[in-house]
Amino acid sequence: MSQHDELPTEHHDPLISILHKAIKVAIKILAVLMVLVIFWGVADVFYVMYKQLLAPPFLLLSLSDIFKTFAAFLAVLIAIEIFQNIVLYLRTDVFPLRLVVATAMMAMARKVIIIDFKFVDPMHMFALASIILALGITYYLLGKNHDETVTS
Repeated sequence: MSQHDELPTEHHDPLISILHKAIKVAIKILAVLMVLVIFWGVADVFYVMYKQLLAPPFLLLSLSDIFKTFAAFLAVLIAIEIFQNIVLYLRTDVFPLRLVVATAMMAMARKVIIIDFKFVDPMHMFALASIILALGITYYLLGKNHDETVTS
């Protein structure tokens, strides 16, 4: 299997080479910002839990409180997945499509977990199910393609 560089730093055109290097710097800045978002998200998880546990009734969580806590956790996990996408891209110069699809699946799972079914119409649920099915099939096919290239 041959891999290609999507942003090669060495290019016969000096302008393209400079632009690729500039984009690499921008990606590194995004990685630093994503780490800040992750720490901010962790602080938010602590804040949500603290606020929910100290609200009456003291040290008890309702079902909606638990869902708020899950949403905060999953948001941090999605941010970590995005950071991994950025790092993998920086390391290999290849867009990590399977990891991006896995991240999208996690984001959709978060949406389903926190959704309030009382306020969602059936068409919205059908759309979510279609997106999740499409992502699942895509993930499977990307994995199958990867397995075939490894064994051949």
